[in-house]
Amino acid sequence: MRKHILLVLVLTLLHVNCGGAPQQASTPTVFPATQTPTLLPPTATTIPNTATPTIIPTATPIPNPMSITFMRAGSYPGSEIVIEKELAIGSNYRRYYAYYLSEGLKIYGLLTIPNGEMPQGGWPAIVFNHGYIHPDVYKTTERYIAYVDLLARAGYIIFRIDYRGHDRSEGEASGAYGSPGYTIDVLNAVAALKKHPQVNPEKIGMWGHSMGGFLTLRAMVILKEIKVGVIWAGVVASYPEMYYNWHHSGSFTPSPGSRSAGWRTGWVDLYGAPDQNSEFWASISANSYLADLSGPIQLHHGTADQDVPLDFSIRLAEQARAAGKTVELFTYEGDNHNISKNFNTAMQRTIAFFDRYLK
Repeated sequence: MRKHILLVLVLTLLHVNCGGAPQQASTPTVFPATQTPTLLPPTATTIPNTATPTIIPTATPIPNPMSITFMRAGSYPGSEIVIEKELAIGSNYRRYYAYYLSEGLKIYGLLTIPNGEMPQGGWPAIVFNHGYIHPDVYKTTERYIAYVDLLARAGYIIFRIDYRGHDRSEGEASGAYGSPGYTIDVLNAVAALKKHPQVNPEKIGMWGHSMGGFLTLRAMVILKEIKVGVIWAGVVASYPEMYYNWHHSGSFTPSPGSRSAGWRTGWVDLYGAPDQNSEFWASISANSYLADLSGPIQLHHGTADQDVPLDFSIRLAEQARAAGKTVELFTYEGDNHNISKNFNTAMQRTIAFFDRYLK
């Protein structure tokens, strides 16, 4: 009887200590569903996508100003051509000393305008790009007199421009091959001629000799408005070919910043040599864009030219034909850089070519 009473007392005490109701043994060891994941939210451990790039925008290389693509994106509005004075008249044309604006610079030149009745729509016109003459001795009314005379007598308005830094033209004569300045002057000359009241804006061609041939080819892959081009003894090779294969043996004197080590050394330091960075050297070469050539071209070159290799013209002709373009090439056996021995023949062919595509 006493054992039974003790057992009852023990059970009673246990019931009181458990709070009056049995506890569920599993409750303290199970996390609520919302607490089950032990990982932090993804945003706390993952770098946002916007933070992934580590390149600083300002570190992006600036396009070279000689790049054809870069120059195509430029603006070349030219200006009205302002006549400062009239010069001695030609056989059937008038001659003027005139200027236009290029990047705010006054660029002077020799302007010829035919006499007689103007054709409907205006006279056809030619931008005349002279070859290298040292800026310190260059004069607007000197050199290329016979060239301009024959073209003017054939019924064309001729604008033989003085590049920046030449004679009275404002700006620095920085050279054609390492600086875009001369090319910009040529492009603005086209725009200036288009504004002239006596010029047919749909009939503008271009003529260039030596360095002027380089400028003519570049202009024709940048501007669509140039309908035809004629190049004598032109520096018309790609930049890699100029870099490796242009070693003159004649009396040519390099222009400032052109054939000196300037552009070669500077660009190699920045971009690497042509065999190290072909993409850059192609981007500044007009030859890479011959599919966009604005019109037919005619090339003339003496086989004894000691200043600019004959191969430059031969290779350009091959490249232009491969691009599906109209090109004529005339070589003159034993003739020099100015094609002096065959001058009249070369001029007759030049005028006939312009007549075919501009008149």
